[in-house]
Amino acid sequence: MATFLYRLGRLAFRWRWRFALLWAVVLAAVGAVAVMAPAAPDDSSAMSGIEAQQAYDLIQQRFPGSAADGASARIVFVAPHGQKVTAGANKKAITDFVREATGSSPQVSSAVSPFAADTVSNDGSTAYATVSYKVTSSDLTDASKTSLEHAIGDARDAGLTVEAGGDVLAAQTEAGGSSEVIGIVLAAVVLLITFGSLAAAGLPLLTAVLGVGVSMTAVTALGSALGLSSTTGTLASMLGLACGIDYAMFIVSRYREERGKGHAPQQAAALAVGTAGSAVVFAGMTVVIALAGLSVVGIPMLTKMGLAAAGAIVISVLIALTLVPALLGFWPNAVLSRRIRKGRRAVEGGTGNGGSRWARFVLRRPVPVLLVSVAALGAIAIPAKDLQLGMPGAESQSTSTTERRAYDDLAAGFGPGFNGPLTIVVDARGAQHPKSAVSAITKEIKDTDGIVSVAPARFNDAGDTAMFSATPSTSPTDEQTKNLVKTIRAERPAAEKSTGATFKVTGTTAMNIDVAQKVQDALIPYLAVVIGLAVLLLMIVFRSVLVPLKAAAGFLLSVLASLGAVVAVFQWGWFAGLLGVQQTGPIMSLMPIFLVGIVFGLAMDYEVFLVSRMREAHVHGEQPRQAVESGFRHSARVVVAAALIMVAVFSGFVGAGESMIKTIGFGLAIAVAFDAFVVRMAFVPAVLALLGRYAWWLPKWLGRILPKVDIEGEGLARQTAIVLPSSDAPGGGRTDTESVRV
Repeated sequence: MATFLYRLGRLAFRWRWRFALLWAVVLAAVGAVAVMAPAAPDDSSAMSGIEAQQAYDLIQQRFPGSAADGASARIVFVAPHGQKVTAGANKKAITDFVREATGSSPQVSSAVSPFAADTVSNDGSTAYATVSYKVTSSDLTDASKTSLEHAIGDARDAGLTVEAGGDVLAAQTEAGGSSEVIGIVLAAVVLLITFGSLAAAGLPLLTAVLGVGVSMTAVTALGSALGLSSTTGTLASMLGLACGIDYAMFIVSRYREERGKGHAPQQAAALAVGTAGSAVVFAGMTVVIALAGLSVVGIPMLTKMGLAAAGAIVISVLIALTLVPALLGFWPNAVLSRRIRKGRRAVEGGTGNGGSRWARFVLRRPVPVLLVSVAALGAIAIPAKDLQLGMPGAESQSTSTTERRAYDDLAAGFGPGFNGPLTIVVDARGAQHPKSAVSAITKEIKDTDGIVSVAPARFNDAGDTAMFSATPSTSPTDEQTKNLVKTIRAERPAAEKSTGATFKVTGTTAMNIDVAQKVQDALIPYLAVVIGLAVLLLMIVFRSVLVPLKAAAGFLLSVLASLGAVVAVFQWGWFAGLLGVQQTGPIMSLMPIFLVGIVFGLAMDYEVFLVSRMREAHVHGEQPRQAVESGFRHSARVVVAAALIMVAVFSGFVGAGESMIKTIGFGLAIAVAFDAFVVRMAFVPAVLALLGRYAWWLPKWLGRILPKVDIEGEGLARQTAIVLPSSDAPGGGRTDTESVRV
């Protein structure tokens, strides 16, 4: 591996114009295809294998046209304090609104008055009208939205409090672009501090942005053919940017180190790609394994997001291995520190930098450091035991939005469960008397504890299927609502036996509950697959049994701690105000899977980059404890910088207005911080210090089975004979002779 990458780096440096032109052509070609490609499809909400989806499919089959995808707005009216919406002036204002909304736009299909639909609260303080549209919310014209806003304004002028729920006037959050800009700015600051050179800081940013450009245009180009939605590339953009910067930074850092030893530019670039590039390849492979493993969950949207992000990582690796050495060929001295440009041939960091001093501290006190790191992460992980999964809705939005205020007004007027009714679909094809069977099932569900009301059943044209809504007494995100759904479903066998008909429960609330359960059930298999494959990969990389197991244990510590922090903030409400969290509640269902997959890949990144230098020193003759110190001396600074960049990129998403993006950004940022600064900087060296030479133990039989991959450059040391430059070659810019046999 090292020899092949050495040749690739040398070739890219020598043929820099060709490689630079190649990537420019790739970007232009993919961009051209993206421009001509059909528009990406809307997000698919299909969740195979869950009851709520099966019930939804049955509705579409038995009630054609009833599950239309047109946009809708639920307009909530609240009378002034002490008045009722049925009072003369208030009723007239609501009736005028319905009339105005009906004729406000040709895209409106209907507007139903609350007095005709009996959607007035028992105390008469609140009512709502439903305005339905012929097109989806994305196809609504500005004129249609403006007309609805004008009708709402007229009703408010009449003295009513009016808010709009639904997807018509929903606030659009554009978190992606601004968050990425914030991440790039913070990453640039970290790179500048780390390298002390504008060129060295700018090169990783340039290549990472190019990689994200290729990845995102590829997602757009393939969107129609592969069914990739417009949001599929969100994860690819986030990870492509962070990993792209990190991978390029590791190679640039190694290039500077090799130049500091006195190697000529081309040789230094080749050695950097052959050694650090090997670590980049295997680090990238662990991220790809983690992301591709998201397909285990069985949620199509998650599978597509994972595969798109995995593709972005592959592109980042390829750019780091080819374009980075090519750009180094254009500016071989610009990325160097001032010391090396002045001709001082010292390895960056010397022999006593902060990394080596910290390593010596841990090596002298491995047991206390290990106990403190495990205890600290274990304490932070405690809230994770109360993790509740769900999907945030309008209740998680800011109270400044009309959607959130409409949600609160409906809950106050009709009860907390009104915002999340359950839809019951009764399949009576097997019943002798379908109507009697539906009536019996309706009565049974109505009598269930936790149900406050049941709407009249509506039959299909064939008369063999009916559906009705049941309103719970608790809110959609309440744990009691989840238990209620389980209770209703548990009554199904008895109902089927007595009536000959069966039923299924669906609706947004039931769908969210089922998705959360499906993700929870898939978490353990996903962990087993991803960790198993990664442990095997790390065994091949490090030729060790205990090092990969130690890496997996450290990863689990950081993930559990980050989940605990997420629960403490977003579910318990600790420091929620500082992060702009408007409403605490269940954690987004997909969050644990995202966290496990992404953080596992990034944690293995740091493991490979840090421990590979220890392995390299050990292979070249250093004792185990000395090798740990060498690894920290060479890699600690750049690993810390890489982690800070990751934290910066992910933290940019914490400022997003959407709760889901905010949660993901916080979870990933805190997880990277825990893994890099506690696990890799404390837990790892402490464990290696205690293991000593056993850390690199590998049974002979297993050593014969595992393929041998050289990422430490051991093969390069045997195959290259390099004469260092004469003293009059400033900064190692030229060599008198250079003999390379590869």
